[in-house]
Order: sequence, then C-alpha cells, then structure tokens
Amino acid sequence: MERTLEQAAAALREAIAAASRGLVERRGLVELVGLAAVAGEHMLVVGPPGTAKSEAVRRIASALGERYFEYLLGRFTEPSELFGPVDLNKLKQGSVETDVTGMLPEAEIAFLDEIFLGSTAILNTLLGILNERRFRRGRTPLVCPLRVCVAATNTLPDDEALAAFADRFLVRVFIAPIADPFLEELLEGGWTLGQVAAPAPAARGDLEVVARAARSCDVAAVRPHLARAIRLLREAGVALTDRRLVKLQQLIAAAAALAGRTRATEADLWPIIVAVPTAEGQAQAREVLADLLAAADNAATPFAAAEASQGPLARARLLEGAGARLLANRPEPEPEPSDGDPALRSWRLALEGLARDIDAGFSADQLPPGLVTLRAELSALLSPP
Repeated sequence: MERTLEQAAAALREAIAAASRGLVERRGLVELVGLAAVAGEHMLVVGPPGTAKSEAVRRIASALGERYFEYLLGRFTEPSELFGPVDLNKLKQGSVETDVTGMLPEAEIAFLDEIFLGSTAILNTLLGILNERRFRRGRTPLVCPLRVCVAATNTLPDDEALAAFADRFLVRVFIAPIADPFLEELLEGGWTLGQVAAPAPAARGDLEVVARAARSCDVAAVRPHLARAIRLLREAGVALTDRRLVKLQQLIAAAAALAGRTRATEADLWPIIVAVPTAEGQAQAREVLADLLAAADNAATPFAAAEASQGPLARARLLEGAGARLLANRPEPEPEPSDGDPALRSWRLALEGLARDIDAGFSADQLPPGLVTLRAELSALLSPP
C-alpha cells in the first residue's frame, strides 16, 4: 500500500539525515542531493579533490535505495565506459545495440567526477540523458530512470560550449576543505567512517510519492515573491538564464514536498541561492535577497536551507537541533575521576561553544522562542554550582 505524502516525506527526511551522519560540513550537500532527486534536477559540485563529494552522493543513493552509477572521467574515457559496450550477440545478428546492464542509462542516481574532461561524444550523449531521460545509440532507444545526476569539477569551465552544457545542472554547490574549527570532528569522523553501519534505505516508493507531490505542488502563492527576487538579482547584475528561472520553481516545490506540504510558502524560497551559477553570484544574491529570505526555513533540509539563505529562522533551527543533540547526550560522570572527567569537560566545552554561537548570531531581543529556552538551559548548566 502506497504511503501518504506525510509518511513518505518523513521517511525521506530520516533517510537523508542518516546518510549525512559523520560527514563533517557536508550535511547540506547530502540534503541538496535529496532535494535535487525529488525535483528531478541535476547538480554540479565545484571544489577541490578529496572533499567527500563522492562519499556524500554514494551515501544518499544508498539511503534512498536507488540504483547508483559512479565514474571518474578522463581525457581518454570511452563512451562505452559510461553507457555500456556493444552487444556482441546482437552484432553477430547484424544489429548494433548497446548492453547497458549496470551502466549509466540504468541508474537512478549518478555521480560523474571531472565531468568536463569528457569527450564531445560523451557530453552529447549525456545531454540526451540529462534533458530528455533518453539514451540513443545505434538502434537502442531507452527511457532512462535517472532522477539526478551529480557532476563534480575542480573549477567551472571557461569554454562557452562547456558552459552551455553546465547550465543543464540547475543546482550549484561550491565547497572548500574543512575549516580549522572542525578539524577534530573531521579526524574523528574519518577514523570511524568504515565502522558506521550503512543507513537503512527508505521504502522503494517513498521518493516517487514525494517527487509526484512536488510535480503537482501549488507554487502560485510564491510566484510574486520569486519574480521580485529575480528583478532584484537582475538589478544587482546577477544573471540567470530563462531555463534556470523556470526550473527554479521545481526546486521550490521539492522543498515544500520534502516538508510534507502540497503548497509552497515563502519559507521554501531558499533554493533561489543554489540556482545562481557562480560562487560570487551566490554571495551577492544572499546580500540582495536577505530580507526576502529571512523567512527561509525547512525542517527537511535544515543545513542546506541555512547554508543557502543564511536566514535567521534557518540558522535558529540548526542551533536548536545542535542543542537538542547535546542535551540528549550528556555523559554520565565517572565515579572517581582522577584528573577531572574528560567526557564531561568536553561536553561542557561544546555547550560553551553553542552558547557563543547563539550570542554571536542573535541579539537578546531577537532570539526566536526556541533559542530563548535553549539559551536559558545552557546558562543553567554552565553556571557554577
């Protein structure tokens, strides 16, 4: 029996959260892959090698229970390495067909690293799969089940032809190596990465239930706000192609559907930022649209919404979540600690850091209700006995 939107969305949210555990500073990336999969749009990740791009996509594919294909492209990559070899049995019968078993045309989620190193033949074939979800080679017509292709590159291309190809990837994410304050967390997470059990996948039909809800989502109420945002961006010199502007509605609808809603609101406008194609343009868009994105908030994708919009409600939700986890995981004091209690001391340091983050991000008279309660609890715990 097919689940309701609320049930399916809740299962997807759990799967996405499970997939992001242990990925330091990459939770927003995982959430965006989930969002793109619901929207049926593709995603380009720009950043240096060794920044957990493939790990994030691999995890979310596993968590969503989707067929996955991954490949690192190079200058000499042959089309058959992605799309499959010629079927020799059919060739003997005089028919040129491709055996796509286990290859990209059969994948539901794909990760293609160094995408712009692909040959013209590869990129032209990819266009048909990305745009039309169809693979054509010889006499082989095939409808592809691809939900999202995540491509990665170190830098954006300067070549106009490649830039036009890159525009097919609606979602843009720019990542950097882990910042200094998170190095300890990175080292600890990396050490235990292989010891963490893979998350249980969501039910097979959950993603389709949410994706279908996104396709029929009512976005009429947010269109005036979206049009205003586009005008503000154009005035600031931040250009988006007409294709990106139209498809942006699908990301907004997906954000609403992941939250279990059939109608988009102003809280779902934060994907505007990730549709801006350059890092500089995204930074400028955050400034220009600060007032419009102040209401941005999404319990389904809290890290992605906060990183994209940097709005107060989204940031408050992250802080509340961090506080809830800390308070729920208070260590038991050692019976006779020899030199203090290291676990308790580390926990208190984390509480102090969270309190500093709250004070740095919000003035006392602007604290949302949830943070007022959390800040009071922190003060009580940190006060001398």
